[in-house]
Amino acid sequence: MKKKRYHPLLILFRIGDFVKSYFILFIILFIVNAGSRSPVLTYGRYLFLLFFAIVMVYHFLKWYTHKYALDESAFHLYRGIFNKTERTIPFSKIQNINRHTSFFHRIFHVTSVSFETGISGDEAAVLFEVITRKEAERIIDIVQNDKRKTFEPDAEEKEKERVVHFKPTRKDTLKASFTSLSPLAVIPVFFSFYSNVDDIVDIDKKARGMLSYIISSWWIVSGIVLFVALIAVIFGMARTFLKYGKYEISSDDERIYITKGVIEETSFFIEKHKVQAVEVEQSLLKRLLGLAEVKLTSAGRLDFEGEKLELNSLYPFLPVKRAYEIINEILPDYEVAQKMRQLPKKSLWVRLLAPSWIWIIATVVLYFWKPEIFGLRVPWWLLSSFLFVSILVARWIGYLHTKYVLNDRFIQLQSGIFTTSLFLSKREKVIEVRVSRNFFQKWLGLASIETMNRAKPIQFNGVKDVPTEFAWMFYKWYMGRGKEVKVE
Repeated sequence: MKKKRYHPLLILFRIGDFVKSYFILFIILFIVNAGSRSPVLTYGRYLFLLFFAIVMVYHFLKWYTHKYALDESAFHLYRGIFNKTERTIPFSKIQNINRHTSFFHRIFHVTSVSFETGISGDEAAVLFEVITRKEAERIIDIVQNDKRKTFEPDAEEKEKERVVHFKPTRKDTLKASFTSLSPLAVIPVFFSFYSNVDDIVDIDKKARGMLSYIISSWWIVSGIVLFVALIAVIFGMARTFLKYGKYEISSDDERIYITKGVIEETSFFIEKHKVQAVEVEQSLLKRLLGLAEVKLTSAGRLDFEGEKLELNSLYPFLPVKRAYEIINEILPDYEVAQKMRQLPKKSLWVRLLAPSWIWIIATVVLYFWKPEIFGLRVPWWLLSSFLFVSILVARWIGYLHTKYVLNDRFIQLQSGIFTTSLFLSKREKVIEVRVSRNFFQKWLGLASIETMNRAKPIQFNGVKDVPTEFAWMFYKWYMGRGKEVKVE
């Protein structure tokens, strides 16, 4: 077991993070106010340079003193510049292995690897922020071989082949660029360009005649609109391709593997036995385009290098039919029910008659404020009525989208207004349930149900205003969980 220092490029990587964090302050002190003799700015420059020097020395000492080592069953991490500490993390505690290759890593032909333990706190993972790809593969192989021997002694005799389930086509990328609203990102760029030009040139005086001519010519206006739309589509496709390009979903008998990214590459896997639930989510735009996002609730952490990288999402823009097929392929134990029960009509009345605090507060504000819209004074009662009708329509849509079904091993719930979410979990993965009733629900024979699944943070899912009979059936269904849960 030989102690090793981390890659020396780690110093440059951390200094780069410092530069990104304080880049705006550097611009203000040394460029925007370069000629200023103000004592505040002058001493500010000296303090900035001193702080930068201290950070460089600190990161060098941290790199020089921090080391790691591996034996046959655990990581050994040695930390501390003055106060030395040693941590030992068994490989058996590793839940997920995530790899991320940013633009910095690609330039220097290195990568980063995170071995997630699933616990909370700053020391929840063994993190190699900069490591050679050869060393990363070596460590990953050591960890995975130990886990196979621990949990599956005969794993070496089995040849596990990965099955590729999904790779986005050009058509999928085009749909994704519209669904992700990436084309709208050109709007702030356009306004920023207009603002900068307006500061340099007096548009109101010099371009008024030209602007009037352009507006009066329908063919020029049409051409400009088409040009902007084309730029928006190209920009959206490029942005979507860079983020979701080279996307691949594959699996073997034990794990689900996901790789993505063109400039910044990310690869990770989710162990199948740690999947707690499946969620299929559709926004209004995705429903119109026939797309859906499949999310997996996992017991492991969902962040990497301080950023949430959607590690629980298979792909945000899957065709609906293909989404359900992939669920059955990678998780054959999960059965998605095509037919679900609708809420009774009395549930609609409970929702429609429930008081809306948003409407009450907004009505009071409108009564005293009396706002003007486009220079026109609109009666407060008209705006209040519009808001009231909108709330009723939203509740009606939510009632139509709310569905549920229960069988021997699974519970499946659907809810939402403009964005619908279909939740599916096995009984053995649900750690707690709750049945509640308020006064109106009790009077009408209704109840609300809720499930809890292990995740970080814990995931809650439920449906309101189901019949009382189903609520008690749901409670008894959960009591049968004891026959399925295995205590290790």
